[in-house]
Amino acid sequence: MFKPFRKNDPALNLLNKVMVDLPSPSSISLWWNLGSLLGLCLAIQIASGIFLSFHYCVSVDQSFDSVVHIVQEAMWGWTLRALHVNGGTCFFVCLYIHMGRGLYYGNYANFHTWASGVVLFILTMATAFLGYILPWGQMSFWGATVITSLFSAVPYIGSELVEWLWGGFSVGGPTLVRFYSLHFIVPFIIAGLTMIHLLYLHQGGSKNPLGLSSDVDKIPFHPYYSVKDILGFVFVLFFLIYLSFFYPYMLCEADNFLDANPLVTPTHIQPEWYFLFVYAILRAVPNKLGGVVALVSSLLIFFLVPYLHLGKFQGMSLYPLSQLLFWSFVGNFFLLTWIGARPVEDPYIFLGQVFSLYYFMFFFLNPIFQKVSDLTYQKSV
Repeated sequence: MFKPFRKNDPALNLLNKVMVDLPSPSSISLWWNLGSLLGLCLAIQIASGIFLSFHYCVSVDQSFDSVVHIVQEAMWGWTLRALHVNGGTCFFVCLYIHMGRGLYYGNYANFHTWASGVVLFILTMATAFLGYILPWGQMSFWGATVITSLFSAVPYIGSELVEWLWGGFSVGGPTLVRFYSLHFIVPFIIAGLTMIHLLYLHQGGSKNPLGLSSDVDKIPFHPYYSVKDILGFVFVLFFLIYLSFFYPYMLCEADNFLDANPLVTPTHIQPEWYFLFVYAILRAVPNKLGGVVALVSSLLIFFLVPYLHLGKFQGMSLYPLSQLLFWSFVGNFFLLTWIGARPVEDPYIFLGQVFSLYYFMFFFLNPIFQKVSDLTYQKSV
C-alpha cells in the first residue's frame, strides 16, 4: 500500500531542496528552459527507442525489412518511429540553443558544469550517428562507410582500428550489431552523466543574463520557473507531434528509403542536418588526416572556452563587439549547415573553407574583443 511522505522524510527534503525550494536568480529568462526541454527530449528518445527495439531485427538481411514492418504493420509503429526520428531533431535544436545561450551569457564560468555539458554534447552526437545507421538504408550504409573510414587516418594503427570497428574488412553484420548495442547503451550513460551535470549546476547555481553575482536576489524554483518549464514542454510536444503526424519524413533522406546496396554508391553522401556543420568542416580540408583533425577540433574547442575568456564581465551581453561576433557566428553555423548539404564542387569548396576558418576564429577573436572593450572602458573612466 502506498505510504505518503512524512514531513521529515529524507526523500521529500531532497526533492524540496532540488526541485521546489532551489534558489534561482530572479532575472533568468525562457532561454534557461532548454535544459529541462533536453531532459524531456531524452526521456522521449529512450522510451520510444525501447518500444522500437521490440520489433527491430539486428541483421543486414532483416534490418531494413523490420523497419518497414514497424511502420506498416506494428500497432502505432509508424507513430513511434516518427516520434523517435523527429525527436532527434527536437533534441538537437534544443541542444544547439542551449549551448548558444551558454556561450552568449557566459555560463561556461562554472567549468565543471560546462565541461560535463560538452561531454554530453559529444556523446549525443555519437548516439545520433549510431542510430542513423540502424535502418540499414542506402544512405545509412554509405554514411557508416564514409565516417568509419575516417579512423584510417590515424597514424600507424588506422587500418587495424577500422577493421576492429567494422568487425571485418567492410561494413557488415558485425558492424551493425556493435552499433545497435552502443546506440542502446549510450543513452543510459547520457542519462547518468546528466545527473552529474545537474549536480555541478546546483553546486555553483544558475547564472543570470545580467552577469551579476548569483548570491543575491533569488527566488524559489517552484512555482516561478516550474511553470515556465511546463509551458516549454507544451510547445515542444506540440511541435514534435505536429511534425511527426503531418510531416514525419520531411527531414529524412530519400536514398534512405532504399535497402542498402554495397555495389551502388549514392551520388551525394550526406549525414542528417544536425551533423552538416561538422561535415562541412571535414570536407573543407583536402587532406584526410587534416580533415579528421579539424572535425575533432571543432568539437573539442568548446572545452577551451572557459580558458579563453579574458573579459571582466560575464559572457557577451555587456560587450557590443562580442554580441556582433556571436550573431555572425550563429549565421556562420547555418551557412556551414547549408554548405554541408551541397555537392563537393566549386564554389562550395571555397565557401566551406572560408566558413570553417571563421568558425575557429570566433573562439579566439572573442576574448580579444572583450579585452579591448575592457581597456577602452577603463580609459573612458
